[in-house]
Amino acid sequence: MSPFVRPPGCSAPHFAVPAGTIDTHMHIISAGYEQNPVLHPHALASVENYAEIQKQLGIKRAVVVQPNIFQFDNSCLEHALGVLGKNARGVAVVTPEVEDGELERLHNLGVRGARIMDIGPGAVGSSDLRAVSERIAPRGWHPIIQFNGCEIDDYTSLLSEMKGPFVIDHAGKFMPPVGPESTEFSSLLKLIDRGNCYVKLSACYETSKIGPPGYQDVGALSKALAAHAPERMLWASNWPHVSANAQTYPDDGVLLDLLLEWVATEDDRKKILEENAAELYDFEPLAG
Repeated sequence: MSPFVRPPGCSAPHFAVPAGTIDTHMHIISAGYEQNPVLHPHALASVENYAEIQKQLGIKRAVVVQPNIFQFDNSCLEHALGVLGKNARGVAVVTPEVEDGELERLHNLGVRGARIMDIGPGAVGSSDLRAVSERIAPRGWHPIIQFNGCEIDDYTSLLSEMKGPFVIDHAGKFMPPVGPESTEFSSLLKLIDRGNCYVKLSACYETSKIGPPGYQDVGALSKALAAHAPERMLWASNWPHVSANAQTYPDDGVLLDLLLEWVATEDDRKKILEENAAELYDFEPLAG
């Protein structure tokens, strides 16, 4: 099966994003790196392709997340971090058996997190969350975890034991979306209230049953999250939208504009777009 070829570029957002805005979840899929043959092939999405998206959105900084298609091989991620330099951080895949020297090498390249994936063909799942977290914590890294939010009560005990920060992907990724008054969503809010749980406002198109342009079902959850704890929210594009097809592929500018509906104030948007992620991912202060 041939990979879907995504449309080039995107529209510009209808507001000026903060100068230090950080896209906390995107992927690079470059030529020359072997994709797992068990998975559906992914269209190439190079650093140069992403630079065009950044230019159109008005952003400069990003967190490159290891895509599932490369499983345990972080080589493409490492190359991307080398090209992007100080304006990028990374989230790699590491196992509990990872050696100290390898962690140090990845840290020097800009890695600040480890991916835990319980949806689809994740390389490292939640059964290794405790052990991976213990290995990465001394370097100030944190895990990011993705699971079906409708099963969150299967995770709350494990996540409540976490001492350091951790990130839950994609507004909890409730499949199908639940309401803001649901017990599942309340469980997510309780995790946030512990003070070390961050949530990405991202990828609404992956779970919404209503769809564009407003994705109101997932949008209601994102709006409630932003109102509840803007200091614990992050924004991400999830580019290049590997789960989307020709009918569902989103416009990144339109997705970014949703923050105008979800987040009440400019101050809170600055927290979500820049300040929270700059601290969590150890970005240097902007020059000037």
